[in-house]
Amino acid sequence: MVVKGEAEVTAGEVVTRLTANQSTYIAAGVVHRLGNPGLEALEIIEVQTGGYLGEDDIERLEDDFNRVDPG
Repeated sequence: MVVKGEAEVTAGEVVTRLTANQSTYIAAGVVHRLGNPGLEALEIIEVQTGGYLGEDDIERLEDDFNRVDPG
């Protein structure tokens, strides 16, 4: 859910632009990326659903920010 700003969400081959009060669903296992195409700070709320909600199943395929894998 976008709280503030504009998000560019790439899920598989589909690119979607979202603004405040809009959201999208990304199914488990779909390679996805989040970007901020605007000048305003992007604020989002991420909601996970399902039987397992841990962060240790994240696999970073590419990371422009050099974060450490949580796993």
